[in-house]
Amino acid sequence: MPALLGLLLPALIPAGVDIAKGLFGAVTRLITGDTGAKPQNIDEAIKLMAAETERIRALKELDEPAPNISKWVADLRASFRYIGAGMIILAGGFVIVFDAVSPAIGLPAIPQETYDIVTQLMGSVFAFMFGDRVNMAIRRAK
Repeated sequence: MPALLGLLLPALIPAGVDIAKGLFGAVTRLITGDTGAKPQNIDEAIKLMAAETERIRALKELDEPAPNISKWVADLRASFRYIGAGMIILAGGFVIVFDAVSPAIGLPAIPQETYDIVTQLMGSVFAFMFGDRVNMAIRRAK
């Protein structure tokens, strides 16, 4: 059970934090009667959208590679997170299958500490790959 908890918890923490923030905000608004920081007119809404656009543009510029970089280096750099995540998933799958098959073929079992580390790494990768998407889906469902 602790290994399963270590696998699921990283993916569920962002959603839990959002739910707690939403509940806290709802209770605060109920007590104070505050509506929050929302634009009061069209001009303020346009300024807020412009500020959000500028923030996204700045983040994009931070993530762009140098202009004179080779195409294959840029492609490798862009996909490296997913290559690393795939390697961790493949290594984890190998460890899990090897641990299940090793007694039948006469090989020593994988130490419990190694098995726990691999499943925790796989949980982190799962949170990286799907946790944000699950969080966004929960936000849209509200």
